[in-house]
Amino acid sequence: MKNLKKFKSMILLVITAVIWGLAFVAQEVGAEYVGTFTFNGIRFFLGALSLIPVILLFEREKLNKTQFKKLAIASLIAGTVLFAASALQQYGVELGTPAGKAGFITGLYTVIVPIMSLIVFRRRTNIYIWIGAVLAVCGLLLLNLDEKFTFTFGAGELSLFIGAIVWAVHILVIDKFVGEISPLKFSMGQFIVCSAESIICALMFEDISLGGIKMAAVPILYGGLMSVGVAYTCQALGQKDSDPTAAAIVLSMESVFSVIGGIVILNAHMELQGYIGCALIFGGIVLAQLKASGKADSKQKSSQ
Repeated sequence: MKNLKKFKSMILLVITAVIWGLAFVAQEVGAEYVGTFTFNGIRFFLGALSLIPVILLFEREKLNKTQFKKLAIASLIAGTVLFAASALQQYGVELGTPAGKAGFITGLYTVIVPIMSLIVFRRRTNIYIWIGAVLAVCGLLLLNLDEKFTFTFGAGELSLFIGAIVWAVHILVIDKFVGEISPLKFSMGQFIVCSAESIICALMFEDISLGGIKMAAVPILYGGLMSVGVAYTCQALGQKDSDPTAAAIVLSMESVFSVIGGIVILNAHMELQGYIGCALIFGGIVLAQLKASGKADSKQKSSQ
């Protein structure tokens, strides 16, 4: 029975990784029709709505004033960081970075987190994390070599890389708050904050077109309902009966599925060195998570 529960958990986590990986494809398609802030504003609003039934199922208890204040503060801080991370990610895709490459560059947050924890919080690390970091950097270099082996690291890749750093900050913020408040309500709160800030920026800096939103309806719906609502629920249920390190490794496969999605759905291909770079980055991600603490592993999402 225990093995069956673990098997079901792994299936749920694989589903989560697939959904998050394919979300990069949805982001690439959506970027053709709407701006970054418009896409994220609607997407995270839908994501927040999709968590309502999940909250009613798992976290029906009411909050007192102290708990609500903590939730509001945590949601505001985490939601603002999430706004910055998701905007940088979507803008990088909007600038033309393919879904597969975007998935692997974003996945570098997994290696950045323990390094940032060491620098900021003086948390002890180990040789596996540093080897993983070296592999990830080498992979990133190969990922940005064109067919003539010329290094091209454009504005889109830079935006995604900075976004990966901010995703790492987001994880550390979650690590700070998640033990003190209801996790699902916290997620919904930060999604609402992210959505509100994105919509405000869209009204200020973008030309919002109803026609564009209509054309991007499927990617937006996927990004909001599937990537946020369904995937988050699968992650929560999957991690309930699984080893946190194993769960983190399975979830890191989202970067692999982003490449597969780009190939199958968008017919996007990379040079051989690009695929080797992806393999090195994935190896670095796995190494960094193999020796990470269970506490950190269980919180290393959501980047989608």
